[in-house]
Amino acid sequence: MSSAPVSINQQPTNVSAEPCVSSETKLSSGSVSWTIEDSEELYRINGWGEPYFSINSAGHVIVSPQGERGGSLDLHSLIEALQARNLSLPILVRFSDILEDRIERLNSCFAKAITKYGYDGCYRGVFPVKCNQQRHLVEDLVKFGEPYQFGLEAGSKPELMIALATLKTPGALLVCNGYKDRAYLETAMLGQKLGQTPIIVLEQLNELPLVIEVSQQLSIRPRLGVRAKLCTKGMGRWGGSAGDRAKFGLTIPEILTVVEQLRTADMLPCLQLLHFHIGSQTSSISIIKDALREACQIYVELANLGANMQYLDVGGGLGVDYNGSKTNVPASKNYSIQNYANDVVAEVKEACSSKNLPVPILISESGRAIASHQSVLVFDVLGSSEVRPQEPFQPTSEDHAILKEFYEAYQSINSKNYQEVFHDAEQFKGEAVSLFNFGYLSLTERARVENLFWACCQKIIQVLRQESYIPDDLADLEKMMASIYYINLSVFQSAPDTWAIDQLFPIMPIHRLDEEPTCRATLADLTCDSDGKIDRFIDLHDVKSVLELHDLQAGNPYYLGMFLTGAYQEIMGNLHNLFGDTNMVHIDLTPQGYTIEHVVKGDTMKEVLSYVQYDSEDLVEQIRLRSEISLREKQITLPEAQLLLQNYEESLSRYTYLS
Repeated sequence: MSSAPVSINQQPTNVSAEPCVSSETKLSSGSVSWTIEDSEELYRINGWGEPYFSINSAGHVIVSPQGERGGSLDLHSLIEALQARNLSLPILVRFSDILEDRIERLNSCFAKAITKYGYDGCYRGVFPVKCNQQRHLVEDLVKFGEPYQFGLEAGSKPELMIALATLKTPGALLVCNGYKDRAYLETAMLGQKLGQTPIIVLEQLNELPLVIEVSQQLSIRPRLGVRAKLCTKGMGRWGGSAGDRAKFGLTIPEILTVVEQLRTADMLPCLQLLHFHIGSQTSSISIIKDALREACQIYVELANLGANMQYLDVGGGLGVDYNGSKTNVPASKNYSIQNYANDVVAEVKEACSSKNLPVPILISESGRAIASHQSVLVFDVLGSSEVRPQEPFQPTSEDHAILKEFYEAYQSINSKNYQEVFHDAEQFKGEAVSLFNFGYLSLTERARVENLFWACCQKIIQVLRQESYIPDDLADLEKMMASIYYINLSVFQSAPDTWAIDQLFPIMPIHRLDEEPTCRATLADLTCDSDGKIDRFIDLHDVKSVLELHDLQAGNPYYLGMFLTGAYQEIMGNLHNLFGDTNMVHIDLTPQGYTIEHVVKGDTMKEVLSYVQYDSEDLVEQIRLRSEISLREKQITLPEAQLLLQNYEESLSRYTYLS
């Protein structure tokens, strides 16, 4: 398909930015004045944002870090204040109070469930460090989790180092997962001597002989667990975390082998925990209940075999409602945290009661549900390009027949024939290319044909927006005609899951929400990569291929926010095109407003170049030497050489993003 005629708008330079679309192509033709409620419905903020994000009367997104129990702040005003402090966009804003609230809500839900069902045990959650290893976040999490003896989970040796040094809460658990060597096991076991409560979870059968050997050498009897491969499989992108071919975990025969080998080594009392994991972001509560039922039976059987069972770790899977629909689609979940806690507690109690066994201490590794909400990525729009065909003019008798036929088709478009005309338009355009290639159409005539094609598409779009059903062959037309908004961001660095696994994050303007958004657009990032785009957006029942945005206004910056990005995105980001970490701030709410608790400056060009083994001083010297050669050869003047060197040196100390 040929390229559409486009209009390029730059923002916020002095290039005049025309309206994105004409009045006929607004979201609702003949609509009454736009309201805040319209924006709430359009962007579904009352669904995915509850109870932390909403819109105020000024049309700005507001953040309520303590939910309905505390105050709020204007996100747009916050971003303006941060820029006044010389912090450039993009900025990742972390709200520590949201993190604290998530921990409190999770523990409160389990406490209510334990009371409701008369459960004799307790809940001791752990945070998987892999979910977000950033120091300030992990330290805050340990601090906020102290009243609940909230612990940490480590899945690697570096994460074990973090957990051992950071976790100081008496009685909090340190769950040790992942692949293990001698150094890992020695460190974990010796952690007991520091007053820690490490539990080493066997995920591979070949780990057991080394565990026994290290235990005997150190004369330490460790707390051990086994991770079971359940037959119950999860759903969605991470469903393969369970099942017979899962990467981690022991089959039932392997678990029985562990029991017998521990019994032979006189270490069976060390086996105290059963762990399972059915995958991150489990959308359906029925999957969770099925997995719990299977795991509980394994737990009681292990207890009957003589293991000193005390803990049941239900792993991760507690989902986040990214699209606000409260359904079992991959971007949502059909249950609340309270539903989840109730089902865990009830299922475990029933299984243990049926066998007259004491109930275990319950553990969950709910990293996504804890960390997602506390981070908001805010970035600006640099410019746009739009499909803007000219009004076709009527062909004359001297024009080529294809132009006459195409124009007649354009004029005939209505609600009854739009699909047929679209097919005709595609055929006309294809024929025109062939005629041009054989010299029967001039370049001007071909341009008129292509303009007619896009004019037909634009006219058909107006008809489609009034229809309740869109034919499959026209489903992509909205995306074809969409504007492209160029954003000051690298999706590879800041939202890698959007391109790697098609993860959906809520994206919306953080201001002008009292105005009707008249553009439909996709987003293109700064990288020189065709995958550096976002063209999948949340919707109530499905996925949208375009996002409704406002037209760009020259001289007025336009800010977008990407929400619920606090899990996995930062650590999984990469340096594609050498765009580095963004600026990051930690915000705490106060009775007087807010305080900026921490500022972590984003990578400079010098820093990212060092990651790929470039020495900035050497680079400067290379430019200096080349300037001297050019001076001698009179290819550059001395002022020009000085300006080049000055700009080069200053650039190395600057942010990798555009300012």
